Amino acid sequence: MSKTDPDDRPSWDEYFLRVAKVVSTRSTCPRRSVGAVLVRDRQILSTGYNGAPRGLPHCSEEGCLMRDGHCVRASHAEMNAIAQAALHGVSVDSATLYCTDRPCLICSKLLINAGIAKIVYWHEYPDEVGEKMLKQASIPVVRLDPGEDCTG
Repeated sequence: MSKTDPDDRPSWDEYFLRVAKVVSTRSTCPRRSVGAVLVRDRQILSTGYNGAPRGLPHCSEEGCLMRDGHCVRASHAEMNAIAQAALHGVSVDSATLYCTDRPCLICSKLLINAGIAKIVYWHEYPDEVGEKMLKQASIPVVRLDPGEDCTG
């Protein structure tokens, strides 16, 4: 990518998804590395990645704590981004969530209640009920293909 050619710049959606990908590298659960970025007016409000709650042992230290095929030790990236914003008194109302993966049902409910206005993600996560709730809440959910040239 040429730094001097403005046509080679990533779109805002791709830019913030790339930031979410970098955030995901902090994940401490080996089962899935997910990163989330909350943005309003092209400004990053908060970030989160999947990992154990503050001060508790991580999956990378003690292994995954499995229940019904899911690791329950790790909080999801979306949850952690909202919690981080709350911890610092930052409102996420009307923000856009950029996440490496589509939100699950629990995260979808949390995002609805937090006032998230739009969700942009790369990778599918199969959760039909979460998808239906986001649609009922009229929250646009946009999937960008990670292999696609996302300019615009």
